[in-house]
Amino acid sequence: MILRLALASLMARTLTVSMTILAISLSVALFLGVEKVRTGAKASFADTISGTDLIIGARSGSVQLLLYSVFRIGNATNNLTWESYQDIANRPEVDWIVPISLGDSHRQFRVMGTTPAFFERYKYRSGQSLVVQDGSIMSDVFDTVIGADVATTLGYEIGDPIVVAHGLASFSEHANQPFRVSGILEKTGTPVDRTVIVSLEAIEAIHVDWKSGAQIPGQVTTPDMIRQMALEPQAITAALVGVKSRLQVFRLQRSINEYPHEPLLAILPGVALQELWQIVGIAETALIGVSAMVVVTALIGMMATIFSSLNERRREMAIFRAMGARPRVILALLVLEAVVMAAVGAIFGLGLLYLGLVLGQPLIDSAFGIWLPIEPPTLREAWVLLGVVAAGAIVSMVPALRAYRMSLADGMMVRI
Repeated sequence: MILRLALASLMARTLTVSMTILAISLSVALFLGVEKVRTGAKASFADTISGTDLIIGARSGSVQLLLYSVFRIGNATNNLTWESYQDIANRPEVDWIVPISLGDSHRQFRVMGTTPAFFERYKYRSGQSLVVQDGSIMSDVFDTVIGADVATTLGYEIGDPIVVAHGLASFSEHANQPFRVSGILEKTGTPVDRTVIVSLEAIEAIHVDWKSGAQIPGQVTTPDMIRQMALEPQAITAALVGVKSRLQVFRLQRSINEYPHEPLLAILPGVALQELWQIVGIAETALIGVSAMVVVTALIGMMATIFSSLNERRREMAIFRAMGARPRVILALLVLEAVVMAAVGAIFGLGLLYLGLVLGQPLIDSAFGIWLPIEPPTLREAWVLLGVVAAGAIVSMVPALRAYRMSLADGMMVRI
């Protein structure tokens, strides 16, 4: 009986009720959307590198080593000598190892020297491998494979020349040793998309005529001459390591951290990623707080709508009372109306969320590399929806108590 009256009352105020439900729907969709983006960004963040047991570099901080070796942010404090790299590579615990050499750039994109094994061993998003969309990996010293963002931003195609600059944001270019685009990678949503990948030998080749960070005056070595040289690197920036058994990870890590020949650091990528996420967690908390305030604002707007309708419904309430309805029926009627509006708004908000996911998932993935899975509502999201309905019932108690206290005489009084 009360539910039928509540529904009839809501239908009689279609416009205001619809606007209130829309506000709740949008706020719920925003809150759940922020939660989806937060969890998706965290998962994509953690999936930037997978299948790698250790990252090795010069001794610094774990987050710093992770930033420059994986995310191409910042610079190494020192390098890892090639002798130490080979020594570690020959350890019995090591299954595979991939060297990384950083330091140069191309039009604000980082240049990374490595071996062909990088394309086989680097994994992202729970084990996905790099895929060459067009062309092939390096077969010549002056070949380069570029990430999807590099190709899109600079408009490069297979065969186009690339001139690498010495250092970051430098005006000194290795113009005498231009590279050729031999391959373009598919978009991964990782820093690889913004990387120009060359061979380790290429890093040595472009620095043949350089000493102490500057080009040797008057010395020019042609590419053909460089191809005849033994281009073994003297040092690298970092290395990705896979071990034969996970039980050996901590023993190998301890051995590298206590390496006697030079100060080195070995980190677990997952642990370092958690440390990095904790650093940026303040922004995550702030974003959740803002979206929660949007939901609170929508609920307060619903309370204001109920309040504003009370004066128009004074005679309606008085008739209910005159027909024998007890004050608690009036109270229950208004609370039930608010619960219905909050429940419908929450359901519509959930529908808007999934509609947004269907439409925006490929766009967000291609633009930002954040994968938002379309899955059934989680327990956390179910509790959020129930919380919205419960909060709607709570905020409606204030206008409902006012209506509860209205006297029959006051309701029947004609105000002039």
